[in-house]
Amino acid sequence: MTTVFVGGVPGAVARLTEEFPDVTVIDLRGYEGEIPSDAVLFASHLSAEGLAAAESGVFWNALPYTGIDSAHPAHLSATIVTCARGALAEPIAEYVFTTILAKNRNFPEFWIKEPPAGKWAWNIQERELSDGRSIQPLSLSGQRLGIFGFGGIGQQIARLGLAFGMDVVACRRSDTPSEIEGVRLVTSIEALIEDTDHLVLCAPHTKSTEGIVNATLLGRAKPGLHLINVARGTLINDEALRTWLDGDGAARASLDVCEPEPLLNPESWLYHHDQVFLTPHSSWMGQPYMASALDQFCANLKRFLSGQPLEGVIDLTLGY
Repeated sequence: MTTVFVGGVPGAVARLTEEFPDVTVIDLRGYEGEIPSDAVLFASHLSAEGLAAAESGVFWNALPYTGIDSAHPAHLSATIVTCARGALAEPIAEYVFTTILAKNRNFPEFWIKEPPAGKWAWNIQERELSDGRSIQPLSLSGQRLGIFGFGGIGQQIARLGLAFGMDVVACRRSDTPSEIEGVRLVTSIEALIEDTDHLVLCAPHTKSTEGIVNATLLGRAKPGLHLINVARGTLINDEALRTWLDGDGAARASLDVCEPEPLLNPESWLYHHDQVFLTPHSSWMGQPYMASALDQFCANLKRFLSGQPLEGVIDLTLGY
């Protein structure tokens, strides 16, 4: 009989017990027995019991999150390691479009805190800022959305882009055709950034993606590019980013991630640059914690029990 050990995933024990009566489901909280080497582990990265179980050795470790660059080595030592790839795609995609709409509608600059001067200034289409720049609202329709990393998150972002009438272009590591009609694929981030209005980073941190957004790449950007990072802060060279923003007053960087995290230095330029909009790695929030990851695990457990290939298997040589 298959044994699944659960740690720190809300609602998992009750749901698994109900849906899988032929599986032994054990809550790691307070468990003091042995962990068999053929066991399945489904535990939060915040669960100390989950880490201890991983260290003892399991057959399949089903990680309820996506990025593995900061995972404890024990969590990657199982015979099979899977992740919840794309489980948080919807809230992250919504976050991305919150930033895109804010950029195009010039929020917060276009908000008013006092009556505008003149009778006809109320519905003025263009506004002059204190630094001399003029801004006006723009429509998303017809703008180009570039997506670097075309997994579950990138594909959900693409769907929203198409719904807004955007020209959606994506870049992925493999030569697999696009799963979404209307999305054009390119083979490099250099090709992706050209003529792009909004560039979204949602690729994993690997040796090949570290520092990929550098001065050379940003030098190819069109004026006013909006750079959005929901991946890892290590994909961006911070000094190159700062120099680029200083040289293009219409550009914007919406960053949900940075390096290091947490960013504890109150003097960091990221906190004080007018063109940087930083959030504390919160783009994934917006639905019950780990609910989608639990859905994915249940579907994968059914595959496991019936001998079918699992989804979300991690290739440790690639880093994702």
